[in-house]
Amino acid sequence: MVGVLSFVVILGLWQLAAQFEFISSVFLPSPWSVVVALYKMFAQFGFINDVGISVFRVWVAFIVSALMAIPLGIMMSSFRIVSAINEPVIDFLRYLPVPALVPLTIIWFGIGEVSKITLLWMGTFFQLVPLIADDANRVPREYIEIARTVGAKPRDILKDVILRAMLPSMVDNLRITLGWCWTYLVIAEIVASSSGIGYVIWDARRYMQTPTVMGGVVAIGVIGLVTDQGIRMLHRRVFAYLH
Repeated sequence: MVGVLSFVVILGLWQLAAQFEFISSVFLPSPWSVVVALYKMFAQFGFINDVGISVFRVWVAFIVSALMAIPLGIMMSSFRIVSAINEPVIDFLRYLPVPALVPLTIIWFGIGEVSKITLLWMGTFFQLVPLIADDANRVPREYIEIARTVGAKPRDILKDVILRAMLPSMVDNLRITLGWCWTYLVIAEIVASSSGIGYVIWDARRYMQTPTVMGGVVAIGVIGLVTDQGIRMLHRRVFAYLH
């Protein structure tokens, strides 16, 4: 109820600012104008297809990032040589701003789907690896020592001890990095794109169609909120012993 109330307050302040024209409607349209724009986007311009394309791009990039980052992060935590080889490179790359990589991505992969998904992957993978490694580092050493005492092999320790112990915090970090992946969507979809939420936002910006721009932003926010709350509910159900 408190969360719902916070949204009501924000919408109320937004409506007051628009109604009394504290800010010009060119820059801040009313909530109702944004709702009308969203309706037209879905009913007349096939916005649902753009939403589906953006969701596809984000989830492909995120899943590929997770499949690569989880084993690498665990290996970096478990073996010093793996950490020594990879940590400096990852630390260097994760500080690079994704927009600066757009020209290189176009040169390497062209203007197709691969370049867009690659940009989303770059913004996610290099941030996720150290988080996974930290999750593995926080597994109590007692768990590993007990497993060794009863004769567990290194592979079994990784699979049955470390991975299971770090799973709750790892799911939380995956949820957070999924949000980061969405933040790079507009950057990825302005690269010679003709579809996606980011393209719609960027195209509407050219013609100062502010309600449409804000409609696209709201659409991303709603998708993110629903996804985030869904993962939270799944986390509480699967890891009920932590709550």
